[in-house]
Amino acid sequence: MATISVSHLKKYFKVYKRSSGILPAFLSLISRPTETVRAVDDISFNIEQGELVGFIGPNGAGKTTTLKSLSGLLYPTSGEIKVLGFTPFERKNEFLKQISLVMGQKNQLWWDLPAMDTFRLNKEMYEVTDIEFEKTLKELSSLLEVENLIKIPTRQLSLGQRMKMELIAALIHKPKVLFLDEPTIGLDVVMQKKMREFIKEYNLKYKSTVLLTSHYMIDVKHLCKRVIIIDRGKIIYDGLLSKLVEKYADTKVISAEFGEAPELKELKNLGYLKNFNYPRAVFNAPKPAANKIVTKLLAKFQIEDLTIEEPDIEEIIRSVFSRSHA
Repeated sequence: MATISVSHLKKYFKVYKRSSGILPAFLSLISRPTETVRAVDDISFNIEQGELVGFIGPNGAGKTTTLKSLSGLLYPTSGEIKVLGFTPFERKNEFLKQISLVMGQKNQLWWDLPAMDTFRLNKEMYEVTDIEFEKTLKELSSLLEVENLIKIPTRQLSLGQRMKMELIAALIHKPKVLFLDEPTIGLDVVMQKKMREFIKEYNLKYKSTVLLTSHYMIDVKHLCKRVIIIDRGKIIYDGLLSKLVEKYADTKVISAEFGEAPELKELKNLGYLKNFNYPRAVFNAPKPAANKIVTKLLAKFQIEDLTIEEPDIEEIIRSVFSRSHA
């Protein structure tokens, strides 16, 4: 049985509307027009134990709503959800003790108290033994390199340090399922890298099932073999990231470094020139034309170095969304 099973999940919200002005304000006291927003609109997927899956989409696509439904914070409009064999919205203690939801824009740490106080509170809430608590805390603080920070008041920590503490608080009971909603948001590139390394290592060490949302495609690229793409409440792709690249990457990025400066006009005549800053020129060419451009480059110019790569994952995802909207 899959660790996470979602079948025809729908979550609709009723939103009240009114025009600006005094008269519409008075009229709204009598009757308020509404609009139904389909945040999640009939999605289905399964995730097996130990999988680390990227759940991506633009703002308002339904990612956070799905995660909140999976963790039991929202009651679905219709459909069936099973996580570890439990129905999330029933909020049974046995279920809550085995999951955790980390939201990059929310925090559970007490602002004026050291993170250690939050860790101890969670220890009691999840009924973790003293021995297991000390062992887990030592492992997590070591992995995140924050052994000397856990007794400092939260308000004195940097954003990156607070995010690390949030992760420890969420993992102190060693959940079998971890929902991560934008865990690297607002962090600098160095801290993002450390967070990615931690998430990957935690997943491998504890065989936890992780569903990760992120607007930073580098997070998805480095962590997830499988991705689920959602747009306007519907799943538009579910499969291997490598297959996504094969399916939607219909161009090649050709980078060439020149021994002698070429004429800009000559490079433009080749077509698909993206940018040129001597000694480097970059071409973004359709796959059928890539070999011809490479052949002409090698025949006409003194080439010191040449590479052919797939486009950035961000460009591929944008292509997926644009085709979905079309």
